[in-house]
Amino acid sequence: MSTIVLIHGLWVTPRSWEQWIPYYQAKGHTVLAPAYPGFEVEVEALRADPTPIAELTVPETLAHLEKIITGLPEKPILIGHSFGGALTQLLLDRGHGAAGVVIDSAPPEGIRVTPPSQLKSLFPILNNPAKRHQAAGFTPEQFHYAFTNTLPEDAARAAYDRYAIPAPGSWVWAYGLIANFKPGKQETWVNFHNSERAPLLFVAGGKDHIMPPSVNRSNADHYRAPGTVTDYHEFPERSHWTCAEPGWETVADYALDWALRHARQ
Repeated sequence: MSTIVLIHGLWVTPRSWEQWIPYYQAKGHTVLAPAYPGFEVEVEALRADPTPIAELTVPETLAHLEKIITGLPEKPILIGHSFGGALTQLLLDRGHGAAGVVIDSAPPEGIRVTPPSQLKSLFPILNNPAKRHQAAGFTPEQFHYAFTNTLPEDAARAAYDRYAIPAPGSWVWAYGLIANFKPGKQETWVNFHNSERAPLLFVAGGKDHIMPPSVNRSNADHYRAPGTVTDYHEFPERSHWTCAEPGWETVADYALDWALRHARQ
């Protein structure tokens, strides 16, 4: 049996893994789903006071996750969704993890594919420079387009009510808009030629609006170090909400089966 660390993305909390945790535990695995620093409270509390969201930084979050992972008795399998996928890539590049799976991953620095649906999804955050210094959220309608576009309206609203929180506007601006235009290495830079990196699987949803397959394919194609394992798999009918939309078990099984086959210690 293995230890699995589930890393959530932006606009949600570890609650987004509430179905995966018992599912993997029932298979005999140890499962952790750490919150970002300050996100340890419930969704409702973060909505009421989003100050911890607005003030959070990527280096702080990465250091927090590294502390948890290095305190474990074995190298875990890392599974990250959305920006949790970008964090997973950063952690693997730093030598952590027995294997990594990134689902609908946000890209690290250097991925320049920006499909129209991604621009439309992020526009509600990028349409006002003041949001760069705020916790910036979606309306239910915007969340439906960006995250849950394969769900009917009532199910999309239920997902929004249970899981949605604002995200650090600074992250969206810095890593979604500016990083590729600034000189030097930014905070989401990874070494695509790191030959010591653990095996890595990209899982993409064919109907994902905010992190479409073209972004994930480009990200996977950047990894070219000899001797490393990098795979890509696409579920054609699934959205960015693939970890919670009906049929999520198929994604969970595929991710875990691949990771167990390729994990190294």
